Amino acid sequence: MPVLAIDQGTTNTKALLIDESGEIVARGTSPLKVSYPRPGWVEASGHDIWRSVLVAVDSCLQQSQGRTVAAIGISNQRESVLVWDRRTGKPIGPCIIWQCRRTAGRVDALRGTDTEKLVLAQTGLALDPLFPASKIAWLLDETTGARAKALEGSLCAGTVDCWLLFNLTGGTVHATDSSNASRTQLMDIHRGSWSSELLAIFDVPHTILPEIRPSNDRFGETTANGPLPAGIPIHSMIGDSHAALFGHGVRRPGIVKATYGTGSSLMTLTDKPVASTNGLSTTIGWNRSGDVAFALEGNITVSAQAATWAAEILGLADVDALTRLAATVASSDGVYFVPALAGLGAPYWDANARGLFTGMSLSTRPPHLALAVLEAIAFQVGDVFAAMEADLGTPLRSLSVDGGATGNDLLMQIQADLIERPVIRSGAKELSAIGAAMMAGIAAGVWDDESAATRLVTGGTMSQPSLPADTRQQRLRGWAKAVSRARLFAAKA
Repeated sequence: MPVLAIDQGTTNTKALLIDESGEIVARGTSPLKVSYPRPGWVEASGHDIWRSVLVAVDSCLQQSQGRTVAAIGISNQRESVLVWDRRTGKPIGPCIIWQCRRTAGRVDALRGTDTEKLVLAQTGLALDPLFPASKIAWLLDETTGARAKALEGSLCAGTVDCWLLFNLTGGTVHATDSSNASRTQLMDIHRGSWSSELLAIFDVPHTILPEIRPSNDRFGETTANGPLPAGIPIHSMIGDSHAALFGHGVRRPGIVKATYGTGSSLMTLTDKPVASTNGLSTTIGWNRSGDVAFALEGNITVSAQAATWAAEILGLADVDALTRLAATVASSDGVYFVPALAGLGAPYWDANARGLFTGMSLSTRPPHLALAVLEAIAFQVGDVFAAMEADLGTPLRSLSVDGGATGNDLLMQIQADLIERPVIRSGAKELSAIGAAMMAGIAAGVWDDESAATRLVTGGTMSQPSLPADTRQQRLRGWAKAVSRARLFAAKA
């Protein structure tokens, strides 16, 4: 029997049906509207998220010729959070998306104190409004009567995986997995449980939080809901970046992957929690039946989204048109773009930084801007790659990549040139969905661990670096100056 993967992302939801041989036999997708009600604010409707899941799943299952689904695996955009009524299932406010900076003031008030050190020690995460802890408190404080309801146990709070599980099970299960919980800044990753100290710091009641379970747990079963029949076991829930790493077939340290989506995540497994001194995060890769895999990660706030934004600004049809325009020039002619359109994530963690073009002259033309935008995506990944090498204390041999933007040959060549390492593209684009399906299928007995990795991920291509070393170093120095200017400009504004 096939496995159904639901991959709920920032701007769309995908559904894949993967049969026992590892072939994707059906696909469905549905867009998701994201709103920007104020500068720095990013949100979506919880109802729209759930509706997009139903549409994507319906489209997928209509192609399945009535085949019975063995299990469901869920991968999800991380750090986005909702609060909803436990009885009615209605959200009390928007889903605050991970990119949102509305709680920057709350987070800034904790900086430079012993509290900041405690948060980092217990969670492995630097203080930043990216993480859900401050967002949950904001929703409770900004919604009339919400705190009282939370204390009496009538509200639920959770990341998107929780929201989907609650709806899939007809409101009977409120749970999350270790990978998503580790990204909330409320979980002690060393103990694997919610921390009473962190809950007090961020003013979040324990009564509204989900149960933390292993990523491959049997989370519950579907109730008859839209296109889904009752009784299908939900056998995995895992954050999208973690799912992509699992989908690459990684089970032990030594391989670094980068997922290119709205933002980007570089992640590698570690033998034990590694405390970063270079702006990265210590996190949980996954928990399989109590076996916890730790990871080191760097999160980039705006990645492939920068190309979409630039195409719109330049009046181009899409990112393909942007890439074709960029390919008409040999270089960006000294132009750099810093895509701090929602602040800067790893390794800088500067929520106040703003986007900036620099190095322009009268000779600058649209193709130079287009190429600078693609280079910016690769520069950011290169910064995190270098930080990861520094934290691990050893050179990295290559970079495994996934996500829609990896179909861009020009971007992948730029990436290989800037990190001076081979960039290995998977033969499958939807690695987050495939990773969630892989974990669910293994748990349900559809595949064993070894056959899952070989059946579901095959093929791929490699981009080799070809940029002269002196040119590369010159470009890196120019990028570092551009980032410094973007941060300094924001500090003075």
